[in-house]
Amino acid sequence: MAITRDDVLKALSAVTVDAGGTTLPASGRLSQVVVDPTNRVMFSILIDPSEAERFEPVRRKAEGTVLAMAGVSGVFASLTSERGPNQPAPPAQTAPPQPGRPAPPRTGPALPGVRHIVAVASGKGGVGKSTTACNLALALSAQGLKVGLLDADIYGPSVPKLFGLSGKPKVIEERLLAPMDGYGIKVMSIGFLIEPETAMIWRGPMVQSAITQMLREVAWGELDILVVDMPPGTGDAQLTMAQATPLSGAVIVSTPQDLALIDARRGVTMFRKVSVPILGVIENMATFICPNCGHASHIFGHGGAREEAARLDVPFLGEIPLNMTIRETSDSGRPVVAVDPDGPHAKVYRGIAAQLWANLTGGPAPRAAPRIVIE
Repeated sequence: MAITRDDVLKALSAVTVDAGGTTLPASGRLSQVVVDPTNRVMFSILIDPSEAERFEPVRRKAEGTVLAMAGVSGVFASLTSERGPNQPAPPAQTAPPQPGRPAPPRTGPALPGVRHIVAVASGKGGVGKSTTACNLALALSAQGLKVGLLDADIYGPSVPKLFGLSGKPKVIEERLLAPMDGYGIKVMSIGFLIEPETAMIWRGPMVQSAITQMLREVAWGELDILVVDMPPGTGDAQLTMAQATPLSGAVIVSTPQDLALIDARRGVTMFRKVSVPILGVIENMATFICPNCGHASHIFGHGGAREEAARLDVPFLGEIPLNMTIRETSDSGRPVVAVDPDGPHAKVYRGIAAQLWANLTGGPAPRAAPRIVIE
């Protein structure tokens, strides 16, 4: 039986949001209701951040009401906060964080036990953002930090492949999922919840709900840092992260050529507009060293991201080479930082991770943990 939006709205009319009996559909707080072809229902409830605790029971009741409808296969319901037309814009970031100076604190509902949440983003696809996020998370873990990695790229999740992980996360209690383990760090991705060939034909509210649930309905436990692999671009996912999460900052990944730098610039601008500090820029695929003759080739140019970081007055975290070892280990689900921790490529990622942590906390790099070589 096909479920319609009208069916859902009728059911939600039984959910009230205040003592006066105002129904959820009549409150003006309900987002567009989306029903996908498999009868999964997605919607969000608009609140002010200060109302989060009061409206969580409303969200749970709305979700349960819709889930109880005959034919409904699943529900994504979330609380969201968006700036209305009569609300002032958030204050602009007046100065980027500098090495040795901690990033300014962010407001918003915190994740219990998680000290810092850092988004790894890019203005466009194809620049190696997911590979960078994966190895950066492992490099932070190698320095003795407790690390999690959230794959927020709903349309193209890559983290399960990069870590060689498969299967479904376990439900440890009602609505709470246990993250997967990837070489000692906690990992969650929409890729664990869908079939590999499934095309995610989702609209904005569905994307927002999925990201919110993976953030807040996963047992992350105690973490020093949660690295978030963002989808490319400057759309719903980035806005959801900025509005619903107290991001400590963002890292921008770019290749050196002008076309990628244009989009990286847009990424910096977007995060600044929502008052998320830029912790640094990484230049990926910077130099190719021929394994036969040792000649260095700048296939995508060289130094463009460093120059752009200086122009935008944001920290530059370092360069990652274009190398077949990084590509091969990524494709095989054996990230280079995990399988070759003493190799030259892992050293590059560890250096970038140490600088990122120093920029984030205003302190020195953490002491390295004992190395574990994975055969």
